[in-house]
Amino acid sequence: MKHAQAPAQEELVRRAAELVPLLQANALATEDGRLLTPDSLDALRDSGVFRMRVPARYGGYESDARTMVRVATELGRGDGSTSWTASVWWITSWMAAMFPDEVQDEVFDSPDTRLCGTLSPTGMAVRRNGGAVLNGKWGFMSGARHSQWQVIVAVTPTADGGHEPIMALVPLSDLQIVDDWFTSGLRGTGSITTIAQDVFIPEERILSMGAILHEQYASKLNADSAIYRNPLLPVASASSVGTVVGMAKGAWDAFFRRLPERHITYTAYTSQKDAPLTHFQVAEAALLIDEAEFHALRLAGQVDEKSGTQWTAEERARARADMGAVCDLAKRAVDLLTTASGGSSIYSDVPMQRIQRDMQAVNLHALMHPDTNRELYGRILCGMPPNTFYL
Repeated sequence: MKHAQAPAQEELVRRAAELVPLLQANALATEDGRLLTPDSLDALRDSGVFRMRVPARYGGYESDARTMVRVATELGRGDGSTSWTASVWWITSWMAAMFPDEVQDEVFDSPDTRLCGTLSPTGMAVRRNGGAVLNGKWGFMSGARHSQWQVIVAVTPTADGGHEPIMALVPLSDLQIVDDWFTSGLRGTGSITTIAQDVFIPEERILSMGAILHEQYASKLNADSAIYRNPLLPVASASSVGTVVGMAKGAWDAFFRRLPERHITYTAYTSQKDAPLTHFQVAEAALLIDEAEFHALRLAGQVDEKSGTQWTAEERARARADMGAVCDLAKRAVDLLTTASGGSSIYSDVPMQRIQRDMQAVNLHALMHPDTNRELYGRILCGMPPNTFYL
């Protein structure tokens, strides 16, 4: 296996920006079909998006967090569901790189391998000779219908009668799929449910979740690579926020595309752009988007700059607080632009209503919810212990 010459950040951002018209054109079909369209999938592959968090020895780029944020921002301008799915593939590729190197050889047989995953321990893995037998059910599996592997989190019984969480890698072909993704937002992510029934997992594909959360990774060959020397939750947070900023910028683009032809019904304004109210609304939305991007890039910068160093509890909590702030600020911007878009924006072929629904779905995500993340950060700032292991 040879190391690929990774494209520079600006090149990857340029490639992502060139995909925006295609993703915008496919957005309605993506939502109606409830998964990415084949040409969007091909375009993401050809631009190198799938390789960004794959180890270099398999042809990956090992892109840093700032690059992820900037690329996802461009993809999110095109379509929120597509960008969200790409960000999930980045997170799970990174998680797979924590496993023993011989397991990675199997998973990354192609640098464009895609994995889905979740941190919810909704399965039971009972130890057997040489591994464990897995049973369980995992919902919200974004990208599963386009993936080859799933990162599983489950619990396993311990000798003292308790349970401990594990992380495992399972081929999608070993799992059943339930197509239950009928939602109001992020419909195009294909986030179906997967089920394991008596699936055997070899021991080498199982890691202690506790070890993962304490940065005790099993890969030797990735130990000196900067992007694989950070905690899981800050990395996952940095992988996600660019999509949210991009969706807000997509709403901005959608609003200004319609502005020249719009008037304000039942008023004397024959052009919406002449109304002082519009000036206030767009100025406020611009500032909110700027603030969201600040928090996204601050989070990414922290992940990049602290690689290989110890993270304090406050730094870990601030990473999640930054993610929550991005979601809150971007949603406020999109809500404001939606309010300014008038009744005609509720038609299905007008992007604004879809962006607002996608943004609402992101803000309801358990790990991204602004209120949850603010509370966690506040607890730490007040000197209290965290009330979660996901830090």
